[in-house]
This record gives sequence, C-alpha cells and structure tokens, in this order.
Amino acid sequence: MATGGADARYAIELKGISKSFGPVQANKDIHIAVPKGTIHGIIGENGAGKSTLMSILYGFYRADSGEIFINGKLTAIPDSQSAIRAGIGMVFQHFKLVQNFTVLENVVLGAEEGALLAGSLSKARKVLADLSREYELDVDPDAVIEDLSVGHQQRVEILKALYRQADILILDEPTGVLTPDEADHLFRILKGLRDQGKTVILITHKLREIMETTDNTSVMRRGTMVGTVKTSESSPEELAELMVGRKVLLEVEKRPATPGAVVLKVEDLRVKDEHGVERLKGISFEIRAGEILGIAGVAGNGQSELLEALGGIAKATGRITLKGEDLPLSGKGADGQSRRAAGIAHVPEDRQHLGLIMDFTAWENVAFGYHNAPEYQKNALFMDNDALRADTEKKMATFDVRPPIPTLAAKNFSGGNQQKIVVAREIERNPDLLLIGQPTRGVDIGAIEFIHKQIVALRDQGKAILLVSVELDEIRSLSDRVAVMFDGQIMGFRDPETTDERDLGLLMAGIAAGSKGEAA
Repeated sequence: MATGGADARYAIELKGISKSFGPVQANKDIHIAVPKGTIHGIIGENGAGKSTLMSILYGFYRADSGEIFINGKLTAIPDSQSAIRAGIGMVFQHFKLVQNFTVLENVVLGAEEGALLAGSLSKARKVLADLSREYELDVDPDAVIEDLSVGHQQRVEILKALYRQADILILDEPTGVLTPDEADHLFRILKGLRDQGKTVILITHKLREIMETTDNTSVMRRGTMVGTVKTSESSPEELAELMVGRKVLLEVEKRPATPGAVVLKVEDLRVKDEHGVERLKGISFEIRAGEILGIAGVAGNGQSELLEALGGIAKATGRITLKGEDLPLSGKGADGQSRRAAGIAHVPEDRQHLGLIMDFTAWENVAFGYHNAPEYQKNALFMDNDALRADTEKKMATFDVRPPIPTLAAKNFSGGNQQKIVVAREIERNPDLLLIGQPTRGVDIGAIEFIHKQIVALRDQGKAILLVSVELDEIRSLSDRVAVMFDGQIMGFRDPETTDERDLGLLMAGIAAGSKGEAA
C-alpha cells in the first residue's frame, strides 16, 4: 500500500532530490522510481551526478532538498548505517576492504554481535556458505583479501551487503577493474539476485552492459534526470545521445596507419617482482612512428610490468631503445623523470595510485613530472603557479574536465574526470612515445569518444603509441597491430582487421592458434 505519496511497487523512489557542493550543483530536482525485483541502470557522463545521487541514497551525503521512499515508506537516511537498516547495500568502484583481513573478517567487520568475535565469525561462516551457494559467490572465507583477484574481492563486497540483509544493491562502475570473464560472471550473479527478488541499481558507462543486463535505464546529464526508458525498447545510439545531448560515434574513425621509422625497440625484456618471480619472460617487439600497438590479455599477465619497465618505474633486464638510443633499465637514468625527458609520456593503469596525488589540486597534478618545463618557471628558484593554473584551465577546457576548477582537489573529481586530467597532462606534452594503460577505465561514452580521437590524432602526427587495455573492443578498434600477452610472454601478433574475439581469446588463455596474421 502506498504511503506518503509513494507507490509500494517501487523499491526506491527519489522525489525532488537536489544537492550542491559550493557553486557546483551536482543534482537538480531528481525524480526516479525503481520497481522491485529489477536491474535498473543509471548512466550519464562523468560529472553527471550519478554517484552523488547514489551516495545520497546510501547516506554518505545529505540532500539539500527532496524525499526518499523505500518500499513506499518515507525514509530518512542521514548516514550509511541508516541505509543498511533500510535494506540498502552498496559496492563501490574502489573497494572498501581491509587487505590483510580474511574474507570472513571483512564480512563481519562493522556487523559484530557482542564483545566476543567467536560467535559472530561462526554465524557468518554458515551464512556465507549459504549465500555463496545461492548466488554463485564462491569465495574461500579464510582467504586473505590481498591474495584474491579483483573479481573475487568484488564478490566479497557483494557478500558483505547480502550478509547485512540488503534487498537493494547499488553497484558503482562494477566492471571497471574486471576481466571480460569476471564481468560476465558478475552479471550472472546480478541476474540471479534479481530472480530471487532483490533490486539492483547498476551505475555504468558501458552501453553493452546496460543493453545486456538491465530491465530499465535512467539517463542523467549535467545533474538532471533526462529520461527513463525500458531498455529492451531502446538502443545504444539512443542512450548515448540522451547521455551526451548529441549524436555520438560508437566506433573509432581512423584512416589506415602509415608507419615510419622504428621509435621503440624492445629485446628480451625481463622483469622480476619483489619475491624474485619473473613477470616478464623475455619479450621482444617494436613500434614504429605513426602506429598504435595494442597489448591484449587478461589482467595480471605482465601488461602492468611492461608499462612500468618502459616508464622507468620497474627495474628490468634486456634492452630498450628509443629512436636508436639505449635507455637505462636500472640505476641512474632508469626513472620516470628521465623517461619523460627522453620523450616518453605515460598514462598509468592506476590513476589514483600512480597518476595522481589525490589530496593535491588539479593544477598541482598537471605539474607532476613537468614542473621543470620552461613555461612553468618564474625564475631559477620558483615555479610560476599562475602560469600553471592558467595552463590547467586550458587543458580542462580542451578535455572537458568537470567541474573546470583547477584549485579543486583530485579526490573531489569523478573517476572519469580524474582520468581526463592524467590523459591531458601526458598527451599535451607532444611525446615521441605514449604509453597508455586502460585509457577509458571508468570513463563515460562521450569522454571515451574524445580520448580515442586524441590517441588517433597523436598517431596521425607520427607518434608511436603502446596501448594496454582489457577491453577487447577498444584494442581491436584503436590498434594497428595487436600483441597478446599470457604469463609474461607474447603469444602472438595479430592484425585487428582479420582476427576475431575467439582467436584473441585462445591466445589470452595461453593457447597458440597458428600464425594467423603474425607480424614481427
């Protein structure tokens, strides 16, 4: 029965929700209704207000105005504990797990019953076993979090919510750090939750996931709700246009490459981790001017170590030459600063740990690695901060960073806008070689289109680009050649025009599939 002007058929109704952060209005009079037992997608560009809206629903923020109804009942949610009591769970893009705790300890943390943990842990062990069987969330309760794959860590976050008896589950960009197989398994889990009567809210920028997984989709743009559609009656093109407010190219437009001289040559490159385990096992390749070499593979097969060795972050053995000049692989000169001076720009895979200092402002982050550039120097002793802020304003305008405020701390930008700051900093330096890892992770459809255009434009200027991505569609549409990595080795090279997902998938699984399209 409806109460307070709401309808009990809906698990969630938000009415007139508005929220501002200083001069920035993140949500403007938002209305949304989510039917019970459905998967409801929420999409929009970075900075559209999606995460802010869900943070209000989960009690991280308080709305300036508006009402929240849960199962038809007006509900105050001043904090996350109130949200949990209302049956709401949230899985964040960056997990909230204690890395040196076990799965069981993380699930119980904050939900202990009494002063002694033994009873809580015993109860949780049984409940976890039941939940794991029911929802295909198989995780060893005694495993330590830091030893689990990212996909399994995400399952722990879902188990935490279900252990607290959540009937409504919010997932914020859940596949941004997952392999394709892990993402497929996650969506099987979500459909199982829906079939058991749970309500799922899925925040994502990936239209394929929306089309394959959701029942209904709400679209946000610049803090407003522009529409809700039945997903099966919509299309990726329609949703993209609603998100951005214009027609969007969903495929990369680029002319055939015209490779020039060899820019990067890698020979017998090897990297060992801190435990002495070899992560790169003697790989060799080259990239020419005006060419994009894409590296495909399941995460954890040496792609990160490759980027770090080339970028001067990880020590290596073997040989790397840039435009015919040898680069040091250890000791003096084998660091990020020296690599940048040599003409290598690096967009790291992990923007929050390697690309940015989250407590520093946007303009300070734009200076990192390039603070000695002549245009930033007032004199021999001091940087010209005014020049830096002005340059950051230009980069923010060019790359459509929202909000365009150079003095805002990096942690206060959405993940996609953080990525734009890093990409702008590196691409705008006009490098000879661009190393770019997961360029569009957590980035919305309009920004993906823009970043892809920037990468192709850099190629067309005669630059060499090494692209690492777990998104096969991105690899195949951007790359001029594709190398597939497995267990620290290159399994083969492919022409993206003649290969297919099955062929690449076999190589990604470590199965050599002949010499189709192979190139040195």
